[in-house]
Amino acid sequence: MKKIGFLSFGHWANHPAYSTQTASDTLLQSIDLAVAAEELGIDGAYFRVHHFAKQLASPFPLLSAIGARTSRIEIGTGVIDMRYENPLYMVEDAGAADLISGGRLQLGISRGSPEQVIDGWRYFGYALSEGETDADMGRRKALEFLERLQGVGFAEPNPYPMFPNPPGLLRLEPHSEGLRDRIWWGAASNATAVWAAQNGMLLQSSTLKYDESGKPFHVQQAEQIRLYKEAWKEAGHTREPRVSVSRSIFALVNDQDRYYFGHEADRDDKIGMIEADKRAIFGRSYAAEPDQLIRELAQDEAIQEADTLLLTIPNTLGVEYNVHVLSSFLEHVAPGLGWR
Repeated sequence: MKKIGFLSFGHWANHPAYSTQTASDTLLQSIDLAVAAEELGIDGAYFRVHHFAKQLASPFPLLSAIGARTSRIEIGTGVIDMRYENPLYMVEDAGAADLISGGRLQLGISRGSPEQVIDGWRYFGYALSEGETDADMGRRKALEFLERLQGVGFAEPNPYPMFPNPPGLLRLEPHSEGLRDRIWWGAASNATAVWAAQNGMLLQSSTLKYDESGKPFHVQQAEQIRLYKEAWKEAGHTREPRVSVSRSIFALVNDQDRYYFGHEADRDDKIGMIEADKRAIFGRSYAAEPDQLIRELAQDEAIQEADTLLLTIPNTLGVEYNVHVLSSFLEHVAPGLGWR
């Protein structure tokens, strides 16, 4: 059975057609949508993280609120840009959110996507080490985050503390047992997918990746996933790996769906540049009547390789319509693919 979640970019704007005109609208509607998605039987509620934009940014208050309002659904990110993070403070935030949710956090991290501002992490007080690229910095911080999540003491205790200390070196608190095994890496290349496997992280593969072969997007992504699984096995990890892919998928079951997304049917992959010097391939969107959608998705090699599918949702259209998008997929598409 494939896990099915949603991925929200968390946009808002003062636009008459938007249900999310303010940050408050987006945050509160994100909570309501996660609650409704759990009631539908959706397996995961995931949120993008972008800085310096009218989109969701600091994820842990939102994830904690969703964790407190739900009981089953996985909650996570896709992805947190580690260039902006203090890994130790993030361990505390993530531990608290995971404990509030009862161990349901599935945290996606990465080097991050192209930014709204030039080197935005500098405004957060971070700088590159000598000879380091920003990608190196993101991976360095990710490894420190993973190490501290293990809960091993590393800090020398004060001999005259305010409160008594346990014996030995101190770890960060609160510690959430098992969270280290639920960290995902968002990989845009084959090499970083292999690196994620070697370091025991689960894999998030999005709707774009570096164009490394000229093949169709879903074929390249499937090859990336297979390389990841091979590297995971070679690394000797005893637990099972997990892989998610995200897609824009809309079952056209009424006139409103056709009005919003009918024009996206039969779209092809797109080629573009990210960061000015990297050629990337962007996966197509799927929008069709359910029977046609089932046939098309069955041919998507990467979806078949993944255990988790994240449906990117138009959060600006409001909770009610997004519940309809998710329920339409569960009712009319997922059973035809053997996923429900």
